[in-house]
Amino acid sequence: MKFIYPAVFHKNDEGTYEGYFPDLECCYAKGDTLDEAIDDANAAAYNWIEVELDDEEGELPRISDESDMDLKEGDIVRNICVTMRFHEGWDE
Repeated sequence: MKFIYPAVFHKNDEGTYEGYFPDLECCYAKGDTLDEAIDDANAAAYNWIEVELDDEEGELPRISDESDMDLKEGDIVRNICVTMRFHEGWDE
């Protein structure tokens, strides 16, 4: 199953990139380059979603639209696609 959530990235004062998911609480990413930060975001989102799916009461949040986000100048939005393979014990 595929999950796609937007991530917001910005370049910090040190010249590296930091990112967060407006829809995934406490899910962050960072990297020396934007590409590295996007890779880190993909791994972070995968882990976040996996934990939610493992939790019997876990529920995935709705996906925000970029037009509804409070973006600052210089923010970069990328949709992060996470592919999960369901295994025994997970309900689809």
